[in-house]
Amino acid sequence: MAEHVRRYVETDGASGYREGGMTNLVLGHRGRTSGTLYRTGLFFGEDGDRYVLVASGSAVTHTHPQWYLNVAAEPEVQVQVLGERFLARARTAQGEERERLWSLMVGLAPVYRMYEARSRRVIPVVVLERVGSPASSAG
Repeated sequence: MAEHVRRYVETDGASGYREGGMTNLVLGHRGRTSGTLYRTGLFFGEDGDRYVLVASGSAVTHTHPQWYLNVAAEPEVQVQVLGERFLARARTAQGEERERLWSLMVGLAPVYRMYEARSRRVIPVVVLERVGSPASSAG
């Protein structure tokens, strides 16, 4: 993952934006206990002017990925999509919104349906809403 993020950031997404058959962004988030700034490359979908992420982990896991735990604790994040960098607020979709956005993401990456079937947890769907632009760096 570190190599993917490095390529993405260095090339403004020219290398890494389309990876794994999906569009990718770089999410800058703070460690919930350390305060360290981390960067994670993630598949994303779009819902109007919002970005949608699925907190599935890199494989079928029964625990939430670290990036999700971090943004749940500190929802102010930095985002890079291609060469554009901006600040956003992350929140977990609930109820009907989650179901609608889950369907959107399964349509983009059908593998999420398998993850859901094999996991003992409800896989969070995260919405990123812009709060400022431009951020000086995505991480």
